[in-house]
Amino acid sequence: MLGVLGGGQLGAMFAVAARRLGYRVSVWDQDADAPALKIADLPVSAPFTDPTALDRFAGSISAVTYEWENIPVALGEALEQRLAVRPASRILRILQNRVEQKQFLASHNIPVAPFRPIAAPGDVSVAAASIGFPCLCKTATHGYDGKGQWQLAGPQDLPSVTEQLNQQTHSPWVLEQFLAFDKELSVLVVRGADGDKRVYPTVENVHEAGILRTSRVPAEVDPRLAQRAGALAASVVEALEGVGVFCVELFLMPDGRLFVNEVAPRPHNSGHYTLDACTVSQFEQQVRAVCGLPLGEVRLLCPAVMVNLIGEDCIKVSAGDGLANLFRWPGAKLHLYGKKSVRPGRKMGHVTFLAEKPHEAWASANKLKRMLG
Repeated sequence: MLGVLGGGQLGAMFAVAARRLGYRVSVWDQDADAPALKIADLPVSAPFTDPTALDRFAGSISAVTYEWENIPVALGEALEQRLAVRPASRILRILQNRVEQKQFLASHNIPVAPFRPIAAPGDVSVAAASIGFPCLCKTATHGYDGKGQWQLAGPQDLPSVTEQLNQQTHSPWVLEQFLAFDKELSVLVVRGADGDKRVYPTVENVHEAGILRTSRVPAEVDPRLAQRAGALAASVVEALEGVGVFCVELFLMPDGRLFVNEVAPRPHNSGHYTLDACTVSQFEQQVRAVCGLPLGEVRLLCPAVMVNLIGEDCIKVSAGDGLANLFRWPGAKLHLYGKKSVRPGRKMGHVTFLAEKPHEAWASANKLKRMLG
């Protein structure tokens, strides 16, 4: 039996991929309503600090992975005393903290935006004077989908941001130079325990209000640049000596330079296209890496664009005429995550459009977004 820490949609997709390959799955999540718990062979719903749950979970599985990077490092370390944890807890420690992550990347000569750690709210002004404006202040931990971020356009924003940091429960923070990028890209990299690697095609992403809205593959960039992005992403995973699936988020600058934004030690929202458009999905690759199996190919079968369904979008496409119209749509593949409650800003599902030509998939994605309003 395989284990996964975290029971959201990524954990559920991992469980489906594992079952298809003949494995049973145990899912541990603190939320009793987590989607993956409903399909697990052995669901565990308890705090991640519960020693009884740890014994039950660890005693039932042969290897474990996770679906998000905010799993307590101490839990990963405890599990490593008993079985294989992939990626390792030392990688989790590096990547779940933006300061440690950026320091690690910079120490390996991987390009990142200039940054300064912030230990206390009063340090913001000193860091901003060093970095320059505009700049971004981010929580070092627990930030996602644009949460825990503040933009400073100039010195006039310092008092407001400092006051907001004083009200935060999460600290420290990191201040980084705002990069006026041309495009946001991402690359999935899979690495096995034997060092074998697979690099998926470069993806172009568009965010709205800090949340990923669309991902298109192949990215609309020069093929040589896409190749360079893939090589940079692979070098990040090599530096980490990671085993598992990683997503490297990149900023493409107008002059062609690439900067690493963040690294996720798990399958990623921008890689959901692999479920329908690739011979082997990111989730099957995760199963293979966790089990020490040979990695699969990363062949893109056709161009694709994924559109996230956020908040009430899922209601608009899953009921009445919305569902019927989507099912009639050539190349449309609907995925709903089975989350119990609908909230603004919450990812409830996605639609992937497959087409023979990139512009056809992009046109379908834009049409859906217009319909969603």
